[in-house]
Amino acid sequence: MKKKYAFLLMGPDFNTEQHQVCFETGNLISCLYTVRNPEEAKLKITELANSGYGAVELCGAFGQKLADELISLTEGKIAIGYVVHNPDQDDLFAKFFS
Repeated sequence: MKKKYAFLLMGPDFNTEQHQVCFETGNLISCLYTVRNPEEAKLKITELANSGYGAVELCGAFGQKLADELISLTEGKIAIGYVVHNPDQDDLFAKFFS
């Protein structure tokens, strides 16, 4: 059985039906999915957990609090991480995303 991995991007302008992609190799299915808000993220993470995904990474927009909520929602049964950056780069990130 192939392992399943997903990366979730969150932003209000995504079209969740259109903005997604999956890649399949010999032993792994890797997918990138989009959500527009925390509510959609909670629905998507539940769907992924129920579909056999073993690991999910979250983009930086999620932050630790929402990541912790999603971990609790899945009862800690799948690995969930979230992207962070070096605090020295805060100004660059703020400028880019403003």
